[in-house]
Order: sequence, then C-alpha cells, then structure tokens
Amino acid sequence: MSAQEALEIAKSRGLDLVEVYPKAVPPVCKITDHGKLQYQRTKQYRQNQSKQKKGGTKGVRLGMRTDVHDLTFKKNQTEKFLKKGNKVKIEMRLRGREKAHQDMAREVIKKFIEELEIPTKTEEEIKRSPQGFHTIIAPE
Repeated sequence: MSAQEALEIAKSRGLDLVEVYPKAVPPVCKITDHGKLQYQRTKQYRQNQSKQKKGGTKGVRLGMRTDVHDLTFKKNQTEKFLKKGNKVKIEMRLRGREKAHQDMAREVIKKFIEELEIPTKTEEEIKRSPQGFHTIIAPE
C-alpha cells in the first residue's frame, strides 16, 4: 500500500500513521493512536527501570572501643552486603582524645577488612574525614 493511501485511511479513522520499522524495505508502518503508543512505551520504560538493580552503598560504623562480639556482628553484616553485590563504606568515628591515635584507627579498619571471608577490592583507600576515617570496599 502506498504511503498516501495509508495516510488517507488513518485520517478517515481519526488515527495516526506511525512508522514502526524504518529499516525494512519498504518501511513498516502502523495505523494507531500515537498518544496511546507513547503512553505504553513510557509505561514499559518505567517498569523496566524499577526492575533494575540499584547499586547502593551500605554503611558500617566502627569505633575504637567496639567490643569483639559487636565487631563479629558487623563483620557478618558487611559480608551479607557484599554477597548481595553492594559496596560497603566503613567508617571509623573518633571522639575527643581518640583523635590523637589515628594510627590505631587505621589499623582497626585494616584488621576489620582482613578478617572478612569474602574477597574484596578497595574502591577508596582509607581517608581522613572530619569525624575520623572512612574507606569503601566492593566485592571482587
């Protein structure tokens, strides 16, 4: 059917002539309501976007005086986050006179990362922040 005939049919029905596949010879067109077609495409796009995994960063806070049991609990939480494929931001909060022992804080973070049973890669080295130190790790 020629393009002119298709346009006349579409106008008589009060619809639009929409090109579906322009690379075909001859191009494939469809007589439909363009607004409805756009609505369905955006709806499908939103649905696909909501199904995508959003790679979030989870956080774990440590302290200089965190007990062994609490550290094992936080280690298990961190491993759970890493198994799900999330990045983990490990923060070390320093208060008062703890700020004088920055080398100890770095070692606590390094030891915590070494004790993890899941292999990790460091996305961001241990950096100083106003409250203490932080680093970001991700699963390999």
